[in-house]
Amino acid sequence: MSKGPNFAEKLRRLFSVGKRKLSSIAMVPKRYFLNNLPDYEAGDDVSPEKDKLKSNALALVKTIREQWHKTPQNCDGGLYVGISGAAYMLYRLSKSPHFAQEKDLLLQEAVAYLNLALEYANSVKKHGQLVDRAAFILGNTGTYAVAAVVHKALGNSGKSEEYLSEFAHIAAVITPVNWLSCGGDELLVGRAGYLSGLLWLRSELECEVLDESSVNAILDAMVQSGQQYSSARKSPIPLMYQYYKTEYLGAAHGLAGILLMMLSFPTWLESRPQANDLLRKSVDALLTLQTSSGNFPCAMDELDGSRPPEEELVHWCHGAPGTIYLLAKAYMIYKDKKYLDSCLKCGEITWHKGLLRKGPGICHGVAGSGYVFLTLYRLTGDKMHLHRALQFSNFLYSKEFVKARTPDSPYSLYEGLSGTVCFIADLVDPQHSSFPLFNIF
Repeated sequence: MSKGPNFAEKLRRLFSVGKRKLSSIAMVPKRYFLNNLPDYEAGDDVSPEKDKLKSNALALVKTIREQWHKTPQNCDGGLYVGISGAAYMLYRLSKSPHFAQEKDLLLQEAVAYLNLALEYANSVKKHGQLVDRAAFILGNTGTYAVAAVVHKALGNSGKSEEYLSEFAHIAAVITPVNWLSCGGDELLVGRAGYLSGLLWLRSELECEVLDESSVNAILDAMVQSGQQYSSARKSPIPLMYQYYKTEYLGAAHGLAGILLMMLSFPTWLESRPQANDLLRKSVDALLTLQTSSGNFPCAMDELDGSRPPEEELVHWCHGAPGTIYLLAKAYMIYKDKKYLDSCLKCGEITWHKGLLRKGPGICHGVAGSGYVFLTLYRLTGDKMHLHRALQFSNFLYSKEFVKARTPDSPYSLYEGLSGTVCFIADLVDPQHSSFPLFNIF
């Protein structure tokens, strides 16, 4: 694989310096770098430099392969921070026609990561806690899903069906309404995550994976769960959920991610007009919580303004950069311009506060912010958004970015470089881009 123009070396420097103390000067934001990037002007050429982007993506892949060792301790954390996330990234690149020359090597390396991740998953299956076994993004289920897809790509149908069966088996575990007392509906460990995996498997394998009645049972349980909690807490939002007794609103643990997954099953929506009505009313209630700046509170207990503006979270996991996917989906389904207007506000605050100091990742890093603009570009066709996405990619090369914090899992899919690879590779073909495992199109 070709080596990109010392981007990988800059990132090695970033991950060798440890966490840096931020400036104590009050003018310097704590959570993000000031955005001094040039904004779009009419007539600007915003054509991606495809060869350069491809080279940079492959340079990062080389860094991950060399630096992220295949050890049992690096398996924990599933797709989120475990090595199965690298397997997902490698498979994702292998599908792109722009990486056709590297396809075989990418798939071989994906299998190498998966072999150990599957050993770990099988051990957890025997001895681990229920949530570790059932979670899609943070547990076993995501590892089995990626294994099913990778082995299908390699022509190993038997293994693919074996791992697909492991994924499908979890449906019965998560269907009971109160299957997980700490909150079993959110994205990282709950039903919403499982449904995101189901949607991904359907698109990759072109099969149903689960029968319709099983899928409907999960979705019905999510509605019942949300109604029960909302009623008990007298929530102003018809469908409300908790995770460890906190009413999160964002994509990772909260309402936005849960509602998005339910909106992603049109056949179920058509057959459940009452649920559809509850969903839309819940989206509209969430919409009223958008601040004048365009962001969303992290949780319902922050509606009193207890988090000052300088401390607000503008991340995929909490805030506008994750909530935008729900709003975009609502716009696509209901055709109401208010959802698009809200999406555009999400884009504006992400442009101003999305150069995050936490690193390059997609959960709470620069790449996650960059995906906001790729989403808006696909949604609107406005070149301004593609320009902004490319500018955020360029920022990863800057001297200023070297001052970013080192993620706890620097090579992982959600916190580190594996997610960054997905973002950079998507810039090669922005018309087909999508946030990993969160595709609304």
